[in-house]
Amino acid sequence: MKVILQKDVKNVGKKGDIVEVSDGYGRNFLLPKKVAVEATSNNINVAKAQAGSAARKKAQDTDEAKLMAAQLSQVSVTIPVKIGENGRLFGSVGGKDIAEVLKKKHNIDIDKRKISLKTEISGVGTYEAIIKVHPEITSTIKVEVVQG
Repeated sequence: MKVILQKDVKNVGKKGDIVEVSDGYGRNFLLPKKVAVEATSNNINVAKAQAGSAARKKAQDTDEAKLMAAQLSQVSVTIPVKIGENGRLFGSVGGKDIAEVLKKKHNIDIDKRKISLKTEISGVGTYEAIIKVHPEITSTIKVEVVQG
């Protein structure tokens, strides 16, 4: 029996795949639970149209991410911090601080979990932060830590 999967099914396939399954598995499990639909010619055409639409959306998301990464690579962030007597920081500078400055100064809203630092920020200086814009696309920005 050929079916079109509506959801990811472990050891069978991913959403949108047209797969061959045993008749009993298809009729007694996949179809009643609405995990799959029977692969009629009409349903196959609908599935192909949805796959094409999903591919175009993915390509558009990738293009937007590339554009955002190019814009972010031009941005630099300055973070004022308190410095102790021996030049060490009070506290730390992390992704949350960088995200707040990007939002406040450049009006760029990025989740703090998508920001990672190449090296730990331990004092005044210039550091690099990597921002994951898309699962496959990253951008690097300069983070300048100054005494404030």
